[in-house]
Amino acid sequence: MLWIVTGAIACNSGAETETQSSENINIVQEPANIPYQIIKIYPHDTSSYTQGLEWLKDQLWEGTGWYSESKLLLTDFTTGKAIIKVKLPDNEFGEGITIFKDKIFQLTWENHKVYQYNAKTLAVEKTFDWPYEGWGITHNDTALIISTGGSNIYWVDPTNFKIVKTVGVTDNNGYVDSINELEWAEGFLYANKYLTDYILKINPATGQVVGRVNMAGLLQQTNQPISANTDVLNGIAYRPSSKTFFITGKRWPALYEIQLN
Repeated sequence: MLWIVTGAIACNSGAETETQSSENINIVQEPANIPYQIIKIYPHDTSSYTQGLEWLKDQLWEGTGWYSESKLLLTDFTTGKAIIKVKLPDNEFGEGITIFKDKIFQLTWENHKVYQYNAKTLAVEKTFDWPYEGWGITHNDTALIISTGGSNIYWVDPTNFKIVKTVGVTDNNGYVDSINELEWAEGFLYANKYLTDYILKINPATGQVVGRVNMAGLLQQTNQPISANTDVLNGIAYRPSSKTFFITGKRWPALYEIQLN
């Protein structure tokens, strides 16, 4: 009789442990849908294969790609016209840009080269070697933050371009690849997912995608002209003075100022 009671206690104890273990499983939530409101639509140069957008003191800078066409541009966003152009060598494919402490950094795609410009004179001050493909780049208060087309995002020392931290981007389905153009805003990372109409909101501490902006059909819904050269959504710039985002795409006819809700 004693054996039976002990056995029953052991079985109950095991069931209780199993129940407690299942309760401790961390379920990753699906990213929240983030609505947006269009504030204004501006013209955009359809020859610009946009790779990066960045605000500096209410001036909009743009990095463009494609062989023989890659540039760093200071753009009059109200007209879509370039005020200043810095052309890259014909054999280099420009990628994302960011501006950190009066230095402009511009990635290249497969050339493994990063340009550092003086933001006032636009003189090239340094070039850095980068071991991966260059895709998107942004920064927080201390580091540059770079994507390479996969799921990893790299925190980089701006003085020597050494990697100091790597974070993998994940959602409820696992790792998220094709992370492209990046923007830092209000403590979060925002990223274009290449070949999609999504902008992802990422917790930089964990890499978890906590929100997603679905911009499918944006050009069609706003009656923008679409040609054979019109390419994918790409380009995110946060303007702190208005707390709005400026969004465009590769060879798009329009630049959108939006408010996330």
